[in-house]
Amino acid sequence: MAIAAAKTEGRSYMRWTRVEDTIDFAREMGYTKLGIATCIGFMAEDRILREILAAHGFEVVSVCCKCGAVPKEEIGLLDSEKAIPGTFEPICNPVAQAKILEGAGTELNILLGLCVGHDTLFTKYSKAPVTTLVAKDRITCHNPNAVLHGTSFYYKRLLSP
Repeated sequence: MAIAAAKTEGRSYMRWTRVEDTIDFAREMGYTKLGIATCIGFMAEDRILREILAAHGFEVVSVCCKCGAVPKEEIGLLDSEKAIPGTFEPICNPVAQAKILEGAGTELNILLGLCVGHDTLFTKYSKAPVTTLVAKDRITCHNPNAVLHGTSFYYKRLLSP
């Protein structure tokens, strides 16, 4: 895997997007079946990514974070702790996502916008290797690196506890 990653880096350095890197890495590893663990808020991006990967010859299986529709109360959350109290809110279910993709036989799983913690659980339970395509950050339009570049002004508050 280290050799495949180094070869991808050598070919793509300053030329390719992360999507292209992912395609090249998967090919280099000999993978043919890719999984996508996606957030419900990224369904449009999920569709586009599936189209891109299929166009490059991959079989793709995608599973949404809300699979199973398990109510948040079932894991002990209080109604007042939900994003919108008084409504039905299913949990994000990264363990189920990992198990579904394992059952489908995916060889590499791609994280597409899972929440912090949910991405951690998915990675822990995924049998296949995992790469992150998009890290969720609602405030920065899913570009968490913006915070690191903006600490001299916009996000200066983060430098003190």
